[in-house]
Amino acid sequence: MAELLPQFLVRFWGVRGSIPSPGPHTVRYGGNTPCVEMLVGGQRLIFDGGTGLRQLGLSLLKAMPVQATLFFSHSHWDHIQGFPFFTPAFVPGNRFRIYGAIAPNGSTIEQRLRDQMLHPNFPVPLQVMRAKLEFCNLAIGEPLQLEDITVHSALLNHPGQSVGYRVSWGDRSAAYITDTEHFPDGLSETLVTLVQDTDVMIYDATYTDEEYYHPSLGKAGWGHSTWQEAVKLARAARVKTLVIFHHDPAHDDNFMDQVAEQARQAFSGAVVAQEGMVIDLSSALAINPGQEIT
Repeated sequence: MAELLPQFLVRFWGVRGSIPSPGPHTVRYGGNTPCVEMLVGGQRLIFDGGTGLRQLGLSLLKAMPVQATLFFSHSHWDHIQGFPFFTPAFVPGNRFRIYGAIAPNGSTIEQRLRDQMLHPNFPVPLQVMRAKLEFCNLAIGEPLQLEDITVHSALLNHPGQSVGYRVSWGDRSAAYITDTEHFPDGLSETLVTLVQDTDVMIYDATYTDEEYYHPSLGKAGWGHSTWQEAVKLARAARVKTLVIFHHDPAHDDNFMDQVAEQARQAFSGAVVAQEGMVIDLSSALAINPGQEIT
């Protein structure tokens, strides 16, 4: 197993929401659905298993045996559809601990991942995966200690439930907040507390305010937020870097360029997530937007 350095890196493997959107018009920002890798203090943490997880898995084949901890925000299809294609999970000797909250219907993350791999949905069952898989029920709101890493969690505002995470290591922290919808009467105090003073906040900004509040095609109740609301939260919680995430499948590269420019004007620490982007929190905050995924 390749040794992980004592660092804090955040790498984006899938940044799109709802459905994969590959093609010439999304090539710069990416069309894979959510998957974010954090290399923290010698450990590998993976957030969500959208189609970006397949690309991450292929990159790990040269570093086996692999061990990592996976955290699922929820089990809507765009956040789990890459799991059956996560190649390292089929290789004996690899080890994965998998966290997810119990769903409102009482099902565990293990049950939901198994269900999507049952006939007639998928040709082989989860049991074919030969890596060591340890499934854990997440206790929302209770701090989770992974050696010297602390993971906090909180319930988000999303149909069917979603969970947001904060990862803290030493004096560095990053938050992963998707899928969530802002409240019309003000910011969620729970969310402000979760992301307070983070170095990086990854936030579900699927829509613009114009789309969300459109008089006939508005998105209220769909479970997602806007980049303008992300800026409000970042300011209130004194976030250093805001990463706009979970891009709408209809938003092409040119549209995202406009969002990036407008968001930077509103909040100097705002960036738009791109596949392959790496943020280094190890010392001075550094962002590499163009690192190729291999």
